[in-house]
Amino acid sequence: MIQEAYDTNYRVYGARKIWRHLNRQGRTVARCTVERLMRELGITGAVRGKRVVTTIPDPSAPRAPDLLDRDFVASAPNRCWVADFTHVATFSGIVYVAFVVDTFSRRIVGWSASTTKQTRLVLDALGMGLWQRDRDQHPPFPGELVHHSDAGSQYTSFTLAEHLEKAGIAASIGSVGDAYDNALMESTIGLFKTEVIKPQRPWRSLAQVELATAEWTDWYNHTRLHGEIGHIPPAEYEANHYLDTTKAQVTTNI
Repeated sequence: MIQEAYDTNYRVYGARKIWRHLNRQGRTVARCTVERLMRELGITGAVRGKRVVTTIPDPSAPRAPDLLDRDFVASAPNRCWVADFTHVATFSGIVYVAFVVDTFSRRIVGWSASTTKQTRLVLDALGMGLWQRDRDQHPPFPGELVHHSDAGSQYTSFTLAEHLEKAGIAASIGSVGDAYDNALMESTIGLFKTEVIKPQRPWRSLAQVELATAEWTDWYNHTRLHGEIGHIPPAEYEANHYLDTTKAQVTTNI
């Protein structure tokens, strides 16, 4: 039971998450029992490594203002998305992986991978986010969403700024290399590196990284338990929000 929960969750859960995972499945067990059995099995949770800076600022590029000032609390989905990218070493060269995360639920709404870190990398991640939200019938309303990133040249580019303006999304730029400015995004990338990239290396190609990223993102959004949102997956957290909102509207109308 313990080993199965560990193996089916990327072998990254510690005792606390395995305990919560089992209880969500209706398997009542004491946390101390989980801790003891994990010691006997010789399994432990994953530990995150240090952050690596990948974005390079363009001093000459005009920058959008910082609309958040490190306040990433959102009252609903599609109010604040944070973005950044990281790199993965493969046998065929460096692969860059970009993510866009909704700060309300910590859900990864979009991602992309490429062998170059051009603006297209971050545009594709944003495009996936908009497509996913539209497919789920919860598109962001013009004027409500803020897209926040650091001052890397990809995020200060005219092409991205034009794309955001056309979609009715406000651009927000923080500072480069400041973990406190975009802590949630740093946390997500840290989990990506710890839970999928490091354990499964060496990596051979862009295609292999893309497949692993797609599988991990699906697990991260729909299965992984996040303590910051009540030890449930981001997709479930959002579903609960929309359900509560619908109930409130029905009650008001009655």
